[in-house]
Amino acid sequence: MDGGDRARPEEFLRHLAEERRLSPRTLSAYRRDLAAVSTFCERQGIESWSSLRPEQVRLFASQLHRQGLGGRSIQRTLSALRSFCRYLVREGRLQANPAQDVRAPRSTRKLPHSLDVDRLQRLLDAPPGDWLAQRDLAMMELMYSSGLRLAELVALDLGHVDLQQRQVRVLGKGRKTRVVPLGRKACQVLGAWLQERRQHCDKEEAALFINRSGTRLAARSVQQRLKQWALKQGLGGHLHPHALRHSCATHLLESSGDLRAVQELLGHANLSTTQVYTHLDFQHLAQVYDTAHPRARRKRR
Repeated sequence: MDGGDRARPEEFLRHLAEERRLSPRTLSAYRRDLAAVSTFCERQGIESWSSLRPEQVRLFASQLHRQGLGGRSIQRTLSALRSFCRYLVREGRLQANPAQDVRAPRSTRKLPHSLDVDRLQRLLDAPPGDWLAQRDLAMMELMYSSGLRLAELVALDLGHVDLQQRQVRVLGKGRKTRVVPLGRKACQVLGAWLQERRQHCDKEEAALFINRSGTRLAARSVQQRLKQWALKQGLGGHLHPHALRHSCATHLLESSGDLRAVQELLGHANLSTTQVYTHLDFQHLAQVYDTAHPRARRKRR
């Protein structure tokens, strides 16, 4: 579909890649969402972006909802459309943004999965075994210690870790860099891993975490290894790497109550994203209240 001067989403995607330097994964999501909007417009006989109206955007959102798409997924698609139309307005190709005030239907907010301290200790205190297990323990300690995302973990290079200063330089979403602290235990395990790592890769390899071939470890491999560790330690086979990040945030918030500090550690652009962890903290409080408060306990028969 064309715009006022035959503007196409590909121009916008190039802008995102070259000027905003978004990741290939994010660009792929934008491309997929805008393709879905284009398909809808073609079926509705909307021939140009300048012909798109807010009521048609609402119809598009309602169709996605009827197809079973969740509120967060619909909101992401609408966000991509808003950004694209905002770009066209800025370029003088649209007079107004038709998606500006359209919102997705509300959906139930899922709380992130986290592990309690006892189960985490059972996982992280497991004997290392071979060098691959030693690598895995270093990865898990780092994700839990510093609240790293999976993509941030596998992108780390040797120069990003400073054991003397006990900190890690992380390249997060939107290619934003942040420096996060390293816990004492994480420093010990990482130091041991760095000694072992030298024997299994070339000096030229920059990746902090490597595979059997001595090259950078893939995200999919981390997921598979964590699943194996979880099964081995009796934690079930559904342990996702993000559970370690969520556990880090939850335990910090329970101990400190400092939401801003947790936001900075996790690299959240908006405080509202971090506030989901306050719901986790409240769940814990509610459980304690129900079992301990004299006016909340059920009378024994």
